[in-house]
Amino acid sequence: MKTANADAPVTVTVRHEESTDSLREYATSKIDGLSLDYPRIIEAKAILDVQKNRHIAEILLFCADHIVIEASSESEDMYKSIDLTIDKIARRMRKHKTRLLKKHRPKPENTIKHLEEKWYNDAVLDHPEESTIDPEPLIVHREGYRLRTLFKEEAIMELELSEKPFVLFKNARRNINQLVYRRKDGEYALIELPVE
Repeated sequence: MKTANADAPVTVTVRHEESTDSLREYATSKIDGLSLDYPRIIEAKAILDVQKNRHIAEILLFCADHIVIEASSESEDMYKSIDLTIDKIARRMRKHKTRLLKKHRPKPENTIKHLEEKWYNDAVLDHPEESTIDPEPLIVHREGYRLRTLFKEEAIMELELSEKPFVLFKNARRNINQLVYRRKDGEYALIELPVE
């Protein structure tokens, strides 16, 4: 999981109060610290406003897939308002991720439990050269696969959202081909493919 944004531009606007570097840096660092596994942030805007001892922080996130997330909070301190707003934004980002995961979860009738069983003659399986019965031919399904440049975290998210057993990708940071898959214990494993 990423712990910092991938250079998403953050605009901080301060109204009715003197703008300080520490306040701008605090708001920017809090937005940059949001988890980015989903949705991916493209641009962020923070509006900090003071109205008669009410410190209001409003944050707008423009994300991939045309998702806009916004939240605002008010308190007696601007730093506290920023923290409260970031908490609301993080909850809303988790909601979007949960909805997406539920949407892409396979239906019970499409799971492996409902596959048709096939039985083969034991003679064919034990001694194929002696058998007079020809086994059914094995059909290999060919599939095109486009190698995309992704961060490791994005590849893991794609693996979670798809029904594929693995994701092959070119690592955006290290510029090497890697394969990520889920192990039996539920953790993820990463294999680096040698360059030929």
